[in-house]
Amino acid sequence: MADRPYVLLSVATSIDGYIDDSSPQRLLLSNAEDFDRVDQVRSEADAILIGGNTLRSDNPRLLVYSDKRREERIAAGKPEYPLKVTISASGDLDRDLKFWHFGDKKVVYTTDAAMPKLRERLEGLADIVSTGPAVDFGTLLEDLAGRGVKRLMVEGGSSIHTQFLSQGLADEVHIAVAPLLVGDAAAPRFVQPAQFPGGSARRMKLIEAQPVGDVVLLRYAPKESSDV
Repeated sequence: MADRPYVLLSVATSIDGYIDDSSPQRLLLSNAEDFDRVDQVRSEADAILIGGNTLRSDNPRLLVYSDKRREERIAAGKPEYPLKVTISASGDLDRDLKFWHFGDKKVVYTTDAAMPKLRERLEGLADIVSTGPAVDFGTLLEDLAGRGVKRLMVEGGSSIHTQFLSQGLADEVHIAVAPLLVGDAAAPRFVQPAQFPGGSARRMKLIEAQPVGDVVLLRYAPKESSDV
């Protein structure tokens, strides 16, 4: 829709579809070249979104790390860093997380029930926006559009990717497939069980497939169907 940003989902998976293992340490699926590619995609976005669960487990800063890319953003009249966005239905986000203390502006989307808690916990660190009794992803996108966001990069985790895909809100998917087999039933996958548009027989359109070192990048258009 014209009043919503272009939504790009970005994920790295193992060959068997996992985005991590179940150990306390984060499993690094991408290689150096792919991390640099992701940094480029971040630099082209107006906002980057990550879910509250991933925020708590990975504690990322979620930045554009290249000095040159940040300089190019400024030269183009953009903020040095994209807007950082997270979602929390529970409101259980600690103000000591790195997310709040690096980069530029931040916004949290939440529920009516959790909004008072987040306002108290994150005072002075982020804008807090309730989308109603539950987190409404359509309302979230419309609010981001009102903030000037034309291109949104979504970096997970599983629940967030599932919501965008099952609701037909994703315009593009980047999947970096790493040459690893996790085989851990307790580990998280790219998406969770859900009813996806078109069902299991629908084939998405492949936009691009390219090697990035020993990783393969697959770009799909989930709203378009393959001619195969």
